[in-house]
Amino acid sequence: MSKAISIPAFPVTPELRQRLINHLPKLQGKKILILGDVGLDEYVMGEVRRISPEAPVPVVEVDAEDLRLGLAANVAQNIRAMGGDPCLISVIGRDTGADLLKGLFSRTQVPTDNLVLDETRPTTRKARIMAKHHHIVRVDHETRRFLSPETEARVIERVEAEIKSCAAVIIEDYAKGFVTPTLFKSVVAIAHKNSKPVYVDPHQTRKGDDYSGCDLIKPNFDESVALSGLNADDLRHNPNKVVEVGQTLQKKTGAKQVVMTRGKDGMTIFSGDSMTQVPTFARQVFDVTGAGDTVIAALSLGLVSGLSLQEACVMANFAAGVVVAQVGCVPCTAAELAAAMADET
Repeated sequence: MSKAISIPAFPVTPELRQRLINHLPKLQGKKILILGDVGLDEYVMGEVRRISPEAPVPVVEVDAEDLRLGLAANVAQNIRAMGGDPCLISVIGRDTGADLLKGLFSRTQVPTDNLVLDETRPTTRKARIMAKHHHIVRVDHETRRFLSPETEARVIERVEAEIKSCAAVIIEDYAKGFVTPTLFKSVVAIAHKNSKPVYVDPHQTRKGDDYSGCDLIKPNFDESVALSGLNADDLRHNPNKVVEVGQTLQKKTGAKQVVMTRGKDGMTIFSGDSMTQVPTFARQVFDVTGAGDTVIAALSLGLVSGLSLQEACVMANFAAGVVVAQVGCVPCTAAELAAAMADET
């Protein structure tokens, strides 16, 4: 049996938490370019008191309905809520979903100048029927085909127009067709030509090589295993295998930095030849929907504002702890983030 590899824990001291709180004003105005599918999250909430006489299904008696920003739109609203300046480039259809999205963008002060219209694609909508905190069913309206070459070219034009004013690029891949191979390679080339780092939130249906050229990749554990191409057997509870997965992902993507989120086990950070473990700070978990969006938003803002990777990951984990205690895609504000870091004991 091979000797266990020890991953050093990053010390989260009261002094560090206070330093991060004092750092929050430096997030103000940092402009981040965000690329990815946008979506509308619809919530129909109520209680179940009976079974339908028409079929053996629960009847949800509706108490409230809510609309929220989802997918890359949630990343953008998190960046805005934490004080940054989101530059969101995406594709929408000509439909009710797009109209509702624009209303939410206006309310959250996320600019819509770079939303490219493609009348052949529906705007992604996900309707969740919920009984209190329990999902009963989800209804999706979306397409998963790649963008047409014409729409892809228009998106790349928007990237070229905006890149110089942005501090970094986030590519959010939800495997709905927005992140095409050509689009990814073009964006990486444009970003690096302008000396801008590229941070990727990947999807597990891809291969690690598909993200070649990114500077940082933030997969969860299951995504890490899938992207690495390694055998999943016995990986989850074997620390040596966690290391093997992270290092393999570094090689496949060329990313110097891999931030592997691991739920209750926090984050494992691979930076060059070094490894670090950062704990989670969630006190209660109601819904993990959108938590990854919050993490990449906080992580990116932390890095472009001068934090080290480990410090930025600590801040991002505190932000995630704020949103998982709520239901649905909600942003973490700078005030909530400061309060979370101040309250941790």
